[in-house]
Amino acid sequence: MKKNNPNVIIMIADDMGYGDFGLYSEGRVHTPVLDDLASQSLRLTQHYAGSAVCSPSRAALLTGRYPIRTGAITPQEVLGYDRIGLEETTIADSFKSSGYKTGMVGKWHNGALDPRFHPNARGFDEFIGFRGGWADYYKWILDRNGSFEKSDGRYLTDVLADEAVGFISRHSNEPFFLMVTWNAPHSPLQAPEEVTQKYIDAGFDLGTAVIYAMIEVMDVGIGKVRQALHSAGIADDTILMFTSDNGPAFTHREDQVIGSAWADGGRRFNCGFAGQKGSVYEGGIRVPMIAKWPNGLPMDIDISEQFVFTDWLPTLLSLGGASHIGSKPLDGYDMTSVLQGETINFEPRRFWQWNNYSPIGITNAAIRDGSWKLVRPALNISYATDADQTLWERYVEKDIEYKYHPEKFNETFNWAEPEQIIPVPPSPELYNIDSDPGEEVNVANNNPEVASRLLIDLETWFEEMENERQNIPKE
Repeated sequence: MKKNNPNVIIMIADDMGYGDFGLYSEGRVHTPVLDDLASQSLRLTQHYAGSAVCSPSRAALLTGRYPIRTGAITPQEVLGYDRIGLEETTIADSFKSSGYKTGMVGKWHNGALDPRFHPNARGFDEFIGFRGGWADYYKWILDRNGSFEKSDGRYLTDVLADEAVGFISRHSNEPFFLMVTWNAPHSPLQAPEEVTQKYIDAGFDLGTAVIYAMIEVMDVGIGKVRQALHSAGIADDTILMFTSDNGPAFTHREDQVIGSAWADGGRRFNCGFAGQKGSVYEGGIRVPMIAKWPNGLPMDIDISEQFVFTDWLPTLLSLGGASHIGSKPLDGYDMTSVLQGETINFEPRRFWQWNNYSPIGITNAAIRDGSWKLVRPALNISYATDADQTLWERYVEKDIEYKYHPEKFNETFNWAEPEQIIPVPPSPELYNIDSDPGEEVNVANNNPEVASRLLIDLETWFEEMENERQNIPKE
């Protein structure tokens, strides 16, 4: 391993939209560290998450493949639907095979139960964090390489920042790959009162004030990570990245509260994008990305080419001089030349689809082809009977119980999916994202041939994804 191989740090916020980023929030959120980092970095202006929700989105980043292929289809960890199939290899597997020390600090959510799906078994030498979809910011229980540690009263974001700094300090003399997967600003909505009060005083509703406070505290943690790199003298030799796993969550469940008060995030500012977390409209999947590597990439420029989470595995392995060890074909592209300032003569098509439980191709799906984007809107899917609704409620109860008592759960629940009523889908919508990033004008009727072609491509893609998922070996 050459000494000049760059370290790689990917920082991922949870449910943070474009409008939550200080630089793009028109002054609403105070994130001086991120703003300063962005001013020195590549800023990707058409960057997309791998899915509209966390588990499949992270699976896309980890594997370089569309998440349905991998089996990670939805965040329901107590049912095992968050798992990346065991035949898949991760970006951490490849970096580790190439001599990098690998670590993850924070949220995993790609196999919460069963040690075969633990981060330590998926390429990460070190893991300190939580394996499910969220954790209480004060009453946390963290997993450190398979052993549980109970809260000492510190705020979770501060704990994760300190753990990231510790990893950097321990491995500053060798190439490393580190993922810092923050909990913020995912619910439960909890933040230090003194930070929250600043936003309340500025006129924001309680939910939005808490979310902005959570982001501000995370920004301080990012500052600690940057300082650790400078203190170790390796900042110039490190690719430092920041993004989010999906768009903002505008509502939160009633079990995820601040004390005894129910609050939601309101429809906080999101740069005019339609949709939110869970939606394949731009507001659910278009997320910020900044990347800085002083010794290897241009600085302080905007890049408008389309990037998707699946692109980062081949791109980062290329930048790091590492080889992909997986045998399965990648869906992502090596975009190294684009990051280095070159233009590409083609724009690959991109696809998304998500719904609760097993994938349903006619709902909440999209394809991006150049400036065109075809959307199959999310359907209002309901439960067939009261018993099916009760089954959903049982899942929610177990989901919450797991978050506060992960040590009590050793295996997933072998529950059948509830029966659902799926309505007839409306006609797909077509948008020109270059001229209409807010997806305000459906131009399908004016471009029937484009809409028809993209619909066929989307249906063909989904069939391929589902066929592969159905053939994942049963665990």
